[in-house]
Amino acid sequence: MYNYHGGARGFRLFVLFLLFFAAIALYVLSGRVSAFDESVISFVQSAESDRLTALAKGLSLVGSTKLAIGISLAAMAVLFFFLKHRMELVFFLWVSIGSLLLNKLIKAWFHRERPDIHRIIEEIGYSFPSGHSMAAFSLYGGLAYLLWRHMRNRRERFVLAAFAVAMTAGIGWSRIYLGVHYPSDVIGGYAASGAWLMLSIGLFEAYRSRRSGAGRR
Repeated sequence: MYNYHGGARGFRLFVLFLLFFAAIALYVLSGRVSAFDESVISFVQSAESDRLTALAKGLSLVGSTKLAIGISLAAMAVLFFFLKHRMELVFFLWVSIGSLLLNKLIKAWFHRERPDIHRIIEEIGYSFPSGHSMAAFSLYGGLAYLLWRHMRNRRERFVLAAFAVAMTAGIGWSRIYLGVHYPSDVIGGYAASGAWLMLSIGLFEAYRSRRSGAGRR
């Protein structure tokens, strides 16, 4: 059942995420976020070990563009060929591609250099917001939204939500641990991608509600 209230809730959450991102962006531009960034990086990297480094590299690989595209293609194939959910396929494409383009636009606007404290790996490009974090939020958040709507079992929904949160948080942590992003980059990425995802959900729910209403006339 698709209703107007689901779309309205999506739009409200979009505004909240957008305001959250605006606040983070202002702090980044003002430079007042430096003490927070450095203290969190120091805390996260203080636990450095071979096992944690291997874990961080693995999570960072999962959040990379190539692997994210692979996971997205697999999800789209399931939506199209097995579940026959063509509109959900369009939604997933919209969210994934839009998040990638949005990240590039914001990075080009802010031109923030990457941290140079203790890099375990090397990365190129600008830092704010984290592309890995945005991709993870869009990918796992979008999949969770699509699957949640077809689940009725509370345990299944809990496992789905826990998995999406764990993967998104883990990928963000890995970027801080590896020294290629500031914590504010990761949080900003979550906020930007959250705003985009919620806007997309609001539009999708409103469209389905309108389509469903037209079909009953």
